[in-house]
Amino acid sequence: MVAQTSTLVALVALIDRLPMPAPPAGGRGHPRVYSDRLFLKALVIMVVKRLPTVPLLLAVLDQPTPEMQQLQALLRERGRYPSRRTFERRLTAIPETLSAQIACLGRYLLDLLRPFQGCGRAAAIDSTVLRANGGVWHKKDREANIVPHSSIDTEAHWTKSGWHGWVYGWKLHLVTTVAPVWLPLAAELTPANTADNESAFALLDALEGALRFLLGDAAYTDPELQEECEVRSITLVTTKRGPYPHTDDGVEVRRIFHQLRSHAIENFNGQFKGIFDARQPVPTRGLLATRRFALGAVLVYQLAVWHRFEAGDDLRVGLKPFLKAA
Repeated sequence: MVAQTSTLVALVALIDRLPMPAPPAGGRGHPRVYSDRLFLKALVIMVVKRLPTVPLLLAVLDQPTPEMQQLQALLRERGRYPSRRTFERRLTAIPETLSAQIACLGRYLLDLLRPFQGCGRAAAIDSTVLRANGGVWHKKDREANIVPHSSIDTEAHWTKSGWHGWVYGWKLHLVTTVAPVWLPLAAELTPANTADNESAFALLDALEGALRFLLGDAAYTDPELQEECEVRSITLVTTKRGPYPHTDDGVEVRRIFHQLRSHAIENFNGQFKGIFDARQPVPTRGLLATRRFALGAVLVYQLAVWHRFEAGDDLRVGLKPFLKAA
């Protein structure tokens, strides 16, 4: 009987075809024995199986099931399997490469899927709040450098959300296509007190040459950000500050762009959080592990869209059960 390939195995196998960003300049020391692709495969397993730590990942991979045996085979290179220490070291370093990897795959999928056929080349930029794991660190305790409970993640921070009020945690900054397919093109994760407009600069390089319009809310109304967009031939369109109703000449055009932005980014955020249980506190602690989880989830979302495109499946409807069943 031929063993059936699971959805998780199929997603992990896609990593072998993944376009990779340009590697950083070579440093000193021994050349790497294992490629970056191998540890991207391990990351996909961690995200899909919701395994927040490397020891738990390795314990799951050691289980004597057909699926785990297939995954172990995909994690071998030249007949060798990384040691526990190598897994821990390389998966600790991987968050630094994930934003570039998401941007690289996003550009590839733009060319493959052509989501802008029949519509303008626009994307929405926004942040979504992720709650920290454990307790919250109140301002008075933080200022006194007192950590009243060991469950508090001291690397997270506070922000005030229009929907949820004050939240202690993280911000996932995203750029998503405004098109029939919600495709993430750029992503970064920061403590929640990071301003949206400040984080936007790091996302712009992924968008150059791909977009005509970048749509944001009032948090992105920033002259310096607008200048940076213009350098890249992108028109930044944001909500105008001030009391409503606005009566200036551009109000109707901005209203249309605002509706397009809201439909794309808010629906994407809702779907993304539903798939990866991100309405609950994140399963990780610390900036490094939480970047690995959140940016890894964005990468898995891109891989799922790619897989479903090649299978001829719907690229929006059915993504949640598809990944939940993996």
